[in-house]
Amino acid sequence: MDGLLIIILIAVAIFILSGIKVINQYERGVILTLGKFSGIKQPGLRIVIPIFQRIIRVDIRSTPIDVPKQEVITKDNVTVGVDAVVYFRVIDAPKAVLETTNYIYATSQFAQAALRDVAGNADMDELLSKREQISQQIKEIVDAQTDQWGIDVENVKVQNIELPQDMKRAMAKQAEAERERRAVIITAEGEKAAAQAVADAAAMLAKVPGGINIRTLQTLEKISTEPSQKTLFVLPADLIENVKSVLGGHK
Repeated sequence: MDGLLIIILIAVAIFILSGIKVINQYERGVILTLGKFSGIKQPGLRIVIPIFQRIIRVDIRSTPIDVPKQEVITKDNVTVGVDAVVYFRVIDAPKAVLETTNYIYATSQFAQAALRDVAGNADMDELLSKREQISQQIKEIVDAQTDQWGIDVENVKVQNIELPQDMKRAMAKQAEAERERRAVIITAEGEKAAAQAVADAAAMLAKVPGGINIRTLQTLEKISTEPSQKTLFVLPADLIENVKSVLGGHK
């Protein structure tokens, strides 16, 4: 009898201990009693009735899930590969357990469908230049659907947009042509500014008496410092003007 009593006590202890559960701070415990939802267990040491009750832990932390690359035909008939990442959080644990068999898988699948729909309704240029707007549209669509599963979609980020090789080459040529065009414009503007500066300087020297002569002497000073086999004959500017006037008078 003593041995039987010990066995019974051990069985009872095991039965009681099996009903002791620990819920972590980042979890919520959904309790099903005889298969029916009967409440939520908060973090801490909790007791359930073995056999009759079942506890399902739900992680309520922000969870990222990758949306695999999707082959999408854009509005202007360009085939691109697009992937994304979705950040969501469970805000209603009972709904997450009772309304879908696997809320993570369901959210991922719906995000894939939304990504294809939104990207397919945009031009390639919009897809490349308006990535944030595309991400926001996907977030709104997925968030509206997953709300019935007790899930809040916090953010959606479109990550990689893979273009066909021929499209990449065409865009590279276009970018190179644009850089060359800008370089030509900048060079022309620089030459125009330099010519204008020379014209302004010449006009200023012409207004100052003897200004041209001073500038000529400065130029000769620079030339004389460099070795050269050339011989320069410098005539006064006034003499040249007088010669021109005399020749003009003989005509």
